[in-house]
Amino acid sequence: MTITVYASSSQGIAPVYFEAAKDLGERMAALGIACINGAGNNGLMAAVTDAVLGKGGKVYGIIPQFMIDRGWLHPDIHDPAVTPDMHTRKRLMAQQSDACIALPGGIGTLEELMEIITWKQLGLYVNPVIILNTAGFYDLLLAVLQKMDAEHFLPHKTADMWAVANTPEEALRLILDR
Repeated sequence: MTITVYASSSQGIAPVYFEAAKDLGERMAALGIACINGAGNNGLMAAVTDAVLGKGGKVYGIIPQFMIDRGWLHPDIHDPAVTPDMHTRKRLMAQQSDACIALPGGIGTLEELMEIITWKQLGLYVNPVIILNTAGFYDLLLAVLQKMDAEHFLPHKTADMWAVANTPEEALRLILDR
């Protein structure tokens, strides 16, 4: 099994988010679940990578060439898939995964999450999408999504498009119990 993990590459964020990222990575490795991510060397993305690799697991990094040129490739990801652009990166991350988990993040993570939910809505992605709501990070986004649903902007039941977990353990359970 492979799970794509969307996560922030930002530094200087609260330790609770790094703890959850590490916990997720360690649990994935212990369960023999490979991680697919953007191969970045900072933030929560790097924390997940470090945790998976630290427990003997596998990480498949997918990264555009321009990010390598800027020095953003995680040094311990060997043989990353190098793409010409972000669109190809995101497409490959989705195509190669059995599920997606979105950790807290900024604009890039939010964009990846919204794109995979859109693909799910359109039937282009059929696997689970989990929003890991560490420390209530996504509460406001979830309220907006609930408003969209309540006011009939979403054509499907939201329960069919994503699930919300508060802990890494719950996120993996939602995927494995489906």
